[in-house]
Parts: sequence; C-alpha cells; structure tokens
Amino acid sequence: MENDKVLSPELGTPDEKKLLRAEKRKVSFINILWKEIWADKLAFVALVIFVGIVLTAFIWSMFIDTDEAVRVNLRTQNQAPSAEFTLGTDNMGRDVIDMLVLGSRNSLSIAFIVTGMVAIVGVLVGVFTGFYGGRADNLIMRAVDTLSMLPFLMLVIAVITAFGWTMFLFIFLMSSLGWIGICRIIRTRALQQGRLDYVSASKTLGTPNVVIIFREVIPNLVAVLSTILTLTLANNIGLEIGLTFLGFGLPPGTPSLGTLLALASVPVVMEHRMWQWLPPALIILTLALCVNFVSQAVNRAADARQRLV
Repeated sequence: MENDKVLSPELGTPDEKKLLRAEKRKVSFINILWKEIWADKLAFVALVIFVGIVLTAFIWSMFIDTDEAVRVNLRTQNQAPSAEFTLGTDNMGRDVIDMLVLGSRNSLSIAFIVTGMVAIVGVLVGVFTGFYGGRADNLIMRAVDTLSMLPFLMLVIAVITAFGWTMFLFIFLMSSLGWIGICRIIRTRALQQGRLDYVSASKTLGTPNVVIIFREVIPNLVAVLSTILTLTLANNIGLEIGLTFLGFGLPPGTPSLGTLLALASVPVVMEHRMWQWLPPALIILTLALCVNFVSQAVNRAADARQRLV
C-alpha cells in the first residue's frame, strides 16, 4: 500500500502529488528516448546501422584522394566486379566503392546542413511568433502561407536552369521553403506554452521574454522538435537524391547517391551493369528504413514525455 501511495498521483497529500509531478518533469527526453529505442530492438538496430553508414562515409572519405577518385579513366570503363575493383567501375572508369563513399558523404552532408538550417529558421520564427502573437504573428503567418503555395520543385528547377549549379545555391534553395512546416508546428506549440502557468510566473518575476523563450519554452519543445527533425532529415536525403537523379542537383561528375542511381536510367546499365546502380539503391533503401524505424521510436518517446509533463 505504501508503494502504491507513492506511485499513484491520486493518493497521498497535495505535497506528495506536487513532489511526484516534479520528479516526473525531471525525467529528460534523452533518457526516455534511449529507453524507447533500447526496448524496440528494430529501432536500436536501425540506429546502429544508420550511425554506421554515416561514420563510414565521413571517416572512410578522409582516406580517399578525391581528385584521383573522380578522375575519368576510359581504360577501366564499365568493368565488372573483380579482385582489383570489388564492386566494379562506373561509366567513367571510377571505382564504384569510392563513388559510394564519397557520394554518401556528399548526400548526407547536404541533408544535415539543410536540416540544421531549416530547424534554426523554423524554430526561431515559430517560437517568437507563437510566443508574442498579435499583429506580428498574423503578418508573418500570412507571409508563411503565401510561401507555402509556391511550387518548390518548379522553383528549384527554374533557378538552377537560369543561374547554373553551385553548392551554395543548391543548399539555399533546399532550405528556402523547408522551414515552413517546422515553423507552423512550433508556432502552435509555442502558443500553448506561452499561456501556461510557468511562463506567467516567470513574467511576474520580471524575467525578460527572450530568456523565457530560450531557457524555458524551447527546452519544452525538444520532444516534438526531435520527431520533426528526424522526418525532415529523411525528407532532405530523398530530396537531394531525387533532384540529382533528375539532373537538377549535384552535377553528373560529382559523387552522389543520386548521380550513381541515375545510371539506372540507361536500359543497358539497368539490365547488364547492376553493380553500378544496385549498391546506391540499397544504401538509399537502408537509410530510408533506418530513419523510419528510429522516427517511430522518437515519436513514441515524445508522446511518453508529453504524458509526464
């Protein structure tokens, strides 16, 4: 009975209930997430595989001479897997393994950079508009609604065609509209947080609004933000690969999972040179599945954290 009294919020004195709620709030989202991933063996294996692919791509690429790896060599063009080339060579005579490592690094780097940029812009705009509200909120959200109606893919294709390809321009275009969805979700949560008692208490004590936002409001949005960013990362990986596959992303000579996969658009390669397109296709499929399983665990952890608060 004594244990039940401690564990159940319906039993005990009001002080005990407050203490129980305070202890629940002390449970960090990271701890909940780790327990959720550890309990879900599929999500744990997916996380290990995803981290393994990322570390392999970035560490292995440090030992590859990029200039030498991307150099065209017609003498070794379209060679099948052998002792010299474990996964064969592509249509430019380059080692497929080197292209896979460098391509994975480039695709993941762009996805991580874009995800970080859209997260910063989306969180800042969403939190400040939701926290302050008023006319500024209405004005900014109407601008966000207008931007959300723009055809993103057509915009990217038109700009790349008109101004040519550069890494900075490509990352900027991918980030230009990607923050809108994050902004809307964070704004809704910031509206809810801004009307809770702890915010009112902080304002009563004279705490500046900026301090309240960064010290109290944003930390309470970590759970939902983690779920959003996991899905955003997967979307950005697929977006970069898709645009490159269509010819509006990384140039054909630049290693990328998209440029390697684009070789499959040639019927001869699709039928007779599977070693050129099957490995990148398997990596893309593996990354998609890993992010999907991990995102499910993150979503469950976010729900569990929300019930504790």
